[in-house]
Amino acid sequence: MTFEKRSDDMIVDHCLSDARQVRSPNADVRPLGEISLVVLHSISLPPGHFGGDDIEALFTNRLDWEAHPFFRSIRGLRVSAHLLIRRDGSCIQFVPFDQRAWHAGRSLWRGRRALNDFTIGIELEGDGRAFTHAQYQYLAGVLTTLERHYPGIDARDTVTHEQVAPLRKVDPGPSFDHQYLSGLMAESRAHAGI
Repeated sequence: MTFEKRSDDMIVDHCLSDARQVRSPNADVRPLGEISLVVLHSISLPPGHFGGDDIEALFTNRLDWEAHPFFRSIRGLRVSAHLLIRRDGSCIQFVPFDQRAWHAGRSLWRGRRALNDFTIGIELEGDGRAFTHAQYQYLAGVLTTLERHYPGIDARDTVTHEQVAPLRKVDPGPSFDHQYLSGLMAESRAHAGI
């Protein structure tokens, strides 16, 4: 979905209307407070593989731990994200935005801990290779939509997992093009009147 097609009604009951909805059990009630930050991640399962349903299976606790040798190293992991943006720009929503997804883990940003309490987690399907134009375009539209719907979010302040957990995480990695996303964000925000 491109930012030109986004509108105020893209979020209904804290869910993106154009995302496929798949509920993750790895979420819970947010503490009171404003949603004020977006954290970007990347994931491929198994590492280096795109497509398939392994990410969805992980986020819904249905991953066959014996299906690939790597899966044994993450056996029992209980994680989720609000959104997964696939390589083709399609999107799956696992957790409504008003709930707490389990995506940031031990993290810290500007003196604040427990980032899952006040953030939205967005996974980009990837493994260190360049992300696709479709992913960036969809992401820019989603960030603008989130900013319009949740006043505490300034999408220009979006952070990466490696920024909030630098000793533990490296995603989305050096191939993530912040400048390219910024350009798309400027267009998206102008189109939305922000």
